[in-house]
Amino acid sequence: IDVTLVMSHLARADEPEHPANEQQRLEFERLRRMLPPAPASLANSSGIFLGQPFHYDLARPGAALYGINPTPAQENPMLPVVRLQAKIIQTRSLERGAGVGYGHIFHVTDSLIAATISLGYADGWHRRAASAAWFENVRLPFLGRVSMDSIVLDISALPPGRLKAGDLVELIGPSQTVDQAAGHAGTIGYEILTSLGHRFHRRYVNG
Repeated sequence: IDVTLVMSHLARADEPEHPANEQQRLEFERLRRMLPPAPASLANSSGIFLGQPFHYDLARPGAALYGINPTPAQENPMLPVVRLQAKIIQTRSLERGAGVGYGHIFHVTDSLIAATISLGYADGWHRRAASAAWFENVRLPFLGRVSMDSIVLDISALPPGRLKAGDLVELIGPSQTVDQAAGHAGTIGYEILTSLGHRFHRRYVNG
């Protein structure tokens, strides 16, 4: 048999104190000894932070490369690098009493300036993933439900005319990380990123 790589995947790597990690590593060692010599790989993003014995010849960082926290019970050792932006397609004034979105679950209590962005659940954005977008560190709350192709924002916190059609607001970035968006949705950062659909223009920037 020609073995080019011996590989396994840790089941509980994001729980660094769990004994299952060392048990699995020892079982991995036992099985390796039964095979011809070959490079080995065990650690995913979380496994890398379990220490040198888990590193072997190859490590497989995945979500950590995108800034998702590989050590959920501790401070994130990674920098957030993903930025998700959406374009404003309309701004308008809303007067007191106006209803917003399907079901009018939001009613305007004081006049405000609203902006509609071209992003919705058809793009893979979870309806509960967050309750606001951001622009220049200013929080812009969602108004009403996330629709299939659009979300309405309250942009009253910005100076009049500061945002207009064609401008971009941020849904994932320094002000709201992937993990924070996932927390709002009751899921994990992996699902937030892998759900983002083909309609997004993706731009990759070298470090």
